[in-house]
Amino acid sequence: MTTLTTPGPAVTAGPGPAPVRPKRRGEGRKRLEIFFFVTPALVLFLGFVILPVILAAVYSLYNLPPAFQWSHLADSDRFIGLDNYVRALTTPEFQRAIGNTFFILFMSLLVQGPIAIAIALLLNRRLRGRSVFRLLIFVPYVLAEVIAGLSWRLILQPSGALNATLESIGLGALAQNWLADPTLALWTIFFILTWKYIGFAILLMLAGLQGVPDELAEAAAIDGASWWQIQRYITLPLLGPTIRIWAFLSIIGSLQVFDMIWVTVSPAVRRIGTESMATYMVQQGQFAGQPGYGSAIAVILFVISLVIALVYQRFALRRDLAGSITGAGARRGREPGVRRKREVR
Repeated sequence: MTTLTTPGPAVTAGPGPAPVRPKRRGEGRKRLEIFFFVTPALVLFLGFVILPVILAAVYSLYNLPPAFQWSHLADSDRFIGLDNYVRALTTPEFQRAIGNTFFILFMSLLVQGPIAIAIALLLNRRLRGRSVFRLLIFVPYVLAEVIAGLSWRLILQPSGALNATLESIGLGALAQNWLADPTLALWTIFFILTWKYIGFAILLMLAGLQGVPDELAEAAAIDGASWWQIQRYITLPLLGPTIRIWAFLSIIGSLQVFDMIWVTVSPAVRRIGTESMATYMVQQGQFAGQPGYGSAIAVILFVISLVIALVYQRFALRRDLAGSITGAGARRGREPGVRRKREVR
């Protein structure tokens, strides 16, 4: 007797359990190394950046005596809330200091930037003695601000070298009280700041020009483009990231300008014509004996700098940060191909 059997459905082997990856050796050691190297920097950052900001915010809410102690914060009559901020924003001297600070900021962008680009384009060409010119231009930047300020103060005084030189060449009518005249002092300070920091801008532009391929300029020249057209349509667009980074550094430096004004200009002229937010903060907080009011000025300066930095990073530096390692890695993790590979695994 023959028995017939019908084949049943084919059984396919399903995906097995995901293999358990063995724990990498040395992961604990790597974490320990990261902790060892990051902790000192983190402690310094918290102690010298975050903690002073918090203390300044606390002090700004009190009317503190010149030599205050922690016990003064417990006095109920010392707490005045936001009165220091209202006083600062309604004081003509501080409003003038804000205007002077933003004057230096905008003039730095409008004047220093084009000059630095022009000199960098010139020094990027093959010239005899190019290295010497680069060194001479960068020398003012490495000088200490106090040394540079005192030197210019001696040069620009009424009996200084500049007025003496003008008189010797028959231009004595142009001699001025460059640092004593309130109408000229701020322009003089801006000239000194330009002389001091233009070398750094030129150095950045030269570094950015090294990343511009020569083949593009040569191809454009073969097609009949002039030198100006090459710079306008090829060099400057490729130099854009460097220009934006320099502009960001220039903005932050202009908001915090202090030492050059403090050393070069006398207190009487500074209060009238060249006061910046930083010099006004030190003058009121330390020398006028109003630490609470000075702390409020410091908080206002910090907030202005932070807002400008965040806005500039959001809109101006957005395209430069789009290809960073973190952003590229995050986008790479969202790609469909990567997801499919992970699903297969």
